[in-house]
Amino acid sequence: MVLKRFSVVVVIRTALLCISVFLLIYLLTDTSFVATPFIVALLVLGQIYLLVQYVQKTNRDIARFFDSIRYSDFSQSFRPTVKGSSFEELNNALSQVIEQFRKTRGEKEEQYRYLQIVVQHVGIGLMAFTEDGKVELINTAAKKLLRVNNVQNISELGATSTPLVKALDGIKAGENLLVKFVSDNELFQVSIYATEFKMQGNQYKLVSLANIQNELEEREMQAWQNLIRVLTHEIMNSVTPIISLSSTASSLLDGIMTDGGRNSTDTSVLNTERAEPAADSLNDVKGALDTISKRSQGLLHFVDDYRNLTRIPAPNFQTVGMAELFDRIQKLFADRFEKWGIECSAAISPPELELTLDPDLIEQVLINLIMNSIGAVSGTVHPEIRLSARTDRRGGTLIQVTDNGHGIPEELQEKIFIPFFTTRKEGSGIGLSLSRQIMRAHKGSITVTSVPEKETTFTLRL
Repeated sequence: MVLKRFSVVVVIRTALLCISVFLLIYLLTDTSFVATPFIVALLVLGQIYLLVQYVQKTNRDIARFFDSIRYSDFSQSFRPTVKGSSFEELNNALSQVIEQFRKTRGEKEEQYRYLQIVVQHVGIGLMAFTEDGKVELINTAAKKLLRVNNVQNISELGATSTPLVKALDGIKAGENLLVKFVSDNELFQVSIYATEFKMQGNQYKLVSLANIQNELEEREMQAWQNLIRVLTHEIMNSVTPIISLSSTASSLLDGIMTDGGRNSTDTSVLNTERAEPAADSLNDVKGALDTISKRSQGLLHFVDDYRNLTRIPAPNFQTVGMAELFDRIQKLFADRFEKWGIECSAAISPPELELTLDPDLIEQVLINLIMNSIGAVSGTVHPEIRLSARTDRRGGTLIQVTDNGHGIPEELQEKIFIPFFTTRKEGSGIGLSLSRQIMRAHKGSITVTSVPEKETTFTLRL
């Protein structure tokens, strides 16, 4: 409609211009008028000017319209500066198209912001980067996991873990990798899944990052607890009747031997000679039964210790000052520290640090760790045990027990938390397992880092 009106106006103006030109020619050739041709000539020039302006105005508006679309500048407005219904229609049509583009763009921006919010708040780390490692997207979960504020290139993650950088660089679409590394005395087992996509001619790799260390520990502890429950149940069912029967048999033998002693004076010499081997046999049987009873009771005590792994009470959370907790621990071991010449120090940052935890359970964990440290520093020239509590870069709280003892070989560092496993001859293998369960009950973790013959650090993370 607008173009139709525009064409009609151009045709009419062109026709009027032709008529004016013919009139001017007529006046100049067939009349003797002087002023009239001059006036008509001015009229012709005016019509030419108006026609050019009319056409150029429309062209300028259309050109400005396409520039707005080209550069996504939808702030333009088209208001008629030249009177005429055709101009008004054209400007209204262009304004409506611009408004529609503006509305569509606003909807896309809202969708983009929505997706950004979802990506940033999802619990799994997400990272998108190009083939040369340039990071285009990294969400909050990934930053928290990798302990970074911003990453321009995946190579910058080498400070966190070199194996992680290699895995990110080499992972293929649809591949799932498990990367294990230690950062700030915390063990990470990160599951990485990758996919690829192409956008604006560039190839991108999108990876998800999830630390499954806690889940693995949880499943491992559940498996051990289930195994311990089965073993202790079966052992208890088998040992209890053995203790009962051996105790009963031992009591009966005591009665028989007592009666036999009282009646020995009424028997003949021959009977006495025959009774002596029988009495010796009875003594042997009684000794064997007593041994069975004692060993069975010892086995019951042994099993009962392991049953404690499945009886961790729910934590009774309280606000506890770390200075007070460390002071109790140091007083508890003061005699042993003095006896073996062990220097024990405590450092808390900030000094007034307070934590919400179960003081009895955490104290039991610290006792287990210090007992291990005392054994580890035996034979060390200058034995030293350090207690520390501080906040880390992620806002969590760390409690650490460090000693300068013999250390733990790398191949054993993962095994020491397994129930029944111990590196000490007198150890039961339940102390560190119990400690890990207590930390799991606190929604925390316990890890170890060790350099043999130099330093070992157990870290409780809350």
